[in-house]
Amino acid sequence: MKKIIALAVLLVCGAALVASAADAKENWDKQCAKCHGKEGKGDTKMGQKVGVKDYTDAKVQAELKDEEAFKAIKQGYKDKAGKEVMKPAEGLSDDDIKALVKLMRGFKK
Repeated sequence: MKKIIALAVLLVCGAALVASAADAKENWDKQCAKCHGKEGKGDTKMGQKVGVKDYTDAKVQAELKDEEAFKAIKQGYKDKAGKEVMKPAEGLSDDDIKALVKLMRGFKK
């Protein structure tokens, strides 16, 4: 009986992780890809205009801190002059934002 319960828990958790990954990709496509690109390269017209970073670059990934990425997604991002460069993501929970940060980490080549 314990094995059946353990297997059921694993199946539910596995399904939740798959759903979470799909949700993160969907959220990225809806809220981030316009500037950051589908693959995180920042090679969109808007991304180039505002100077977004290429998240496929190992050096960019090494300099990026998860806490800073989380904060930028949640609160928005301003440049050194205080001008808003990125608006806060709308309608995302903290778990959704953590999943986006994890997705961003996956862009590293």
